[in-house]
Amino acid sequence: MHAKSTRREFLWQSAVATGGLLLPAQLSWAAPSETKMVITKWTGPSPQSPTEFAKIATQLTEQAVAALGGMSRFVKRGDVVWIKPNIGWDRTPELGANTNPDVVATLVRLCLDAGAKVVKVGDNPCDLPQKAYASSGIADAARKAGAQVVFLDRDRFREMDIKGERVKTIPVYPEIVESDVVINVPIAKHHVLATATLCMKNYMGVIENRRVFHQDIPTCLADITRFMRPSLCLLDCTRVMLAHGPKGGNIEDVAVRLTLAAGTDIVALDAFGAEMLGRKPSDIGSIVKGHQVGLGTMDYRSLQPKEITLS
Repeated sequence: MHAKSTRREFLWQSAVATGGLLLPAQLSWAAPSETKMVITKWTGPSPQSPTEFAKIATQLTEQAVAALGGMSRFVKRGDVVWIKPNIGWDRTPELGANTNPDVVATLVRLCLDAGAKVVKVGDNPCDLPQKAYASSGIADAARKAGAQVVFLDRDRFREMDIKGERVKTIPVYPEIVESDVVINVPIAKHHVLATATLCMKNYMGVIENRRVFHQDIPTCLADITRFMRPSLCLLDCTRVMLAHGPKGGNIEDVAVRLTLAAGTDIVALDAFGAEMLGRKPSDIGSIVKGHQVGLGTMDYRSLQPKEITLS
């Protein structure tokens, strides 16, 4: 199917076809008026085992979502939720190339506890999907938490009109677009072309024909972000990759930060992520562009984010 549509039109047409009704918030993608950003940090003893690391990642995620008002602020009973981690690479968690699997699993559990009908987890990896899903630990963790783990079928991508400044149409995976709630949960890491891969960059995993974006990465990322507009973003900084990204492969390039940022302002989260990577927000073209076109603020401190310290 190759009919072109915006995300809003896609959802509206689906509702009409099924006799359903979309709420105004679903049509406008307006963020709730409550707290826009939370930062959780672990300051206790350094984890000495994968089990300890997992417990910390879980606590950071739980506390971040709770401080935003709980998952029920974003997920209503009967919702279909798509969680979009970074599962791009055939790398194990300690190498910092993919989202922490325990962060993903915790989000799955919180969504189901909030009444989600189904929670789907999926990405469009650069490496062989079966290997990336397995090595990252995300497939196993998500399934155990109750999610449907989805491998994106390349034949199902649908050309959609995203009405962007640079990208007018692009093949997007329809199951993601038609979900009631989209949760964007990347890991913060270096990227050889884009300088950093953060929340906005994570949306390259919902499309095909990604080479188009390399012509003007900042503008193209702003285009797809404006189209997708997630309900909630969490930026995984439990580990961050400081060099040789996005795939990495050397443990020396990874720093343990034991930090997580969550909120509804995608540009602010990316600005925070830039600092986690030792960069200024103004160093990252997509952050500057996102700020300029009104997707959020690169001055994340102006949001007065709640900071929660765990130990």
